[in-house]
Amino acid sequence: MAAVMAFSVLRQRMTRWPQWSCAGLAPLRVARRSVLGLSLRSGIVWKPNRCSSSTAEAATAKAEDDSFLQWFLLLIPATAFGLGTWQVQRRKWKLKLIAELESRVMAEPIPLPADPIELKNLEYRPVKVRGHFDHSKELYMMPRTMVDPAREARDAGRISSSAESGAYVVTPFHCSDLGVTILVNRGFVPKKKVNPETRQKGQVLGEVDLVGIVRLTETRKPFVPENSPEQNHWHYRDLQAMAKITGADPIFIDADFQSTTPGGPIGGQTRVTLRNEHMQYIITWYGLCAATSYLWFQKFVRRTPGV
Repeated sequence: MAAVMAFSVLRQRMTRWPQWSCAGLAPLRVARRSVLGLSLRSGIVWKPNRCSSSTAEAATAKAEDDSFLQWFLLLIPATAFGLGTWQVQRRKWKLKLIAELESRVMAEPIPLPADPIELKNLEYRPVKVRGHFDHSKELYMMPRTMVDPAREARDAGRISSSAESGAYVVTPFHCSDLGVTILVNRGFVPKKKVNPETRQKGQVLGEVDLVGIVRLTETRKPFVPENSPEQNHWHYRDLQAMAKITGADPIFIDADFQSTTPGGPIGGQTRVTLRNEHMQYIITWYGLCAATSYLWFQKFVRRTPGV
């Protein structure tokens, strides 16, 4: 009688257990039926439900991934802003350098220093010399176009240029007051006038006073051909090699425009305008910063779908 009453109480309690549908509680239902049937199976162990814990772990991992991606993508606008600011500083430096060069070119000419070492600090500085040319040892820097700021402004942005190709005529010049021979870029001649026989009227004879701009040696830039002393074609100023060929000192000046003579080279072939494209870079980098900042804000702050 006591066993029957115990069984009745147990059955009433079992009927109050919730009927979960999750697969994780299937072993529990098996255990319940065993109890009701008065035969408990050995070896059945109840296992906790892992549905909610797996979901929480996935949500945590996704949040960590989103956080890493959020701060990683923020590097793009931050880097673009830094590069834009750097270009602002570069533009200020370039404008200052151009102004210094223009002020040097416009300064009053000074006598050419006797010590070549002093010339290292005098590039683009006008100097004056007196002496005579040795036209028998002309050198030709080619191909070159004539310096013409007005034409260059018109041709800016064009694929092709209307400038005529030619050469710069570099002639040894013996300075009578210093007793040294220097190299003088007399100026531009068109290709058909490179041969000195075609411009005999422009070959200055006797002593002359000359004003020129000091220029230093150059190093060959990428894609610039090597100089060809055998053919007398010079693509860049290699003062040591030029001096060795002509027997002059490695001192080089660009004769000013006033040195031009009828039928001879056109002087004043000194380019003082440096390449200055920093404003384009500033617009590019700041524009990229603004665009990527907007996309980042829409994606991670406003949480706009599809961004």
